Formats: sequence, C-alpha cells, structure tokens
Amino acid sequence: MESGPTIFTGTVFALFGAALLMWTAIRVRHREPVAQDVSPVASATLATLASVGALAVGVWCFARL
Repeated sequence: MESGPTIFTGTVFALFGAALLMWTAIRVRHREPVAQDVSPVASATLATLASVGALAVGVWCFARL
C-alpha cells in the first residue's frame, strides 16, 4: 500500500530529470540558449545539475521500495 506513492514519485522525478537533461543537451548541441539573458555556461550548468538532482531523487525513491 505504501509503495504506490513511492513508485509514482520516483517515476515523476525520473521522467522530469531525463527530459530536462535531454532538452538541455539538445539546446547546448545546437548552440541555442538554455535560458534568456543568462550566461550560456551558467544556465547549462544549472539545468544539468537540476536534472541530475531530479534523477538522483527518482533513483532514491526506487531504492526505498
């Protein structure tokens, strides 16, 4: 009964992290800005850290099953 919300939360974090990481990689590869009016290196770094953090939370949720 308690594993349902954990599976849902882990799935949401994993999908968000994977999508953000893929989107950031595509933007950087095409040399397009990740965020407007921000340094390209800083915005790509912050987006990458956020996506890796979301993936880590997703893995942590699945590890608690």
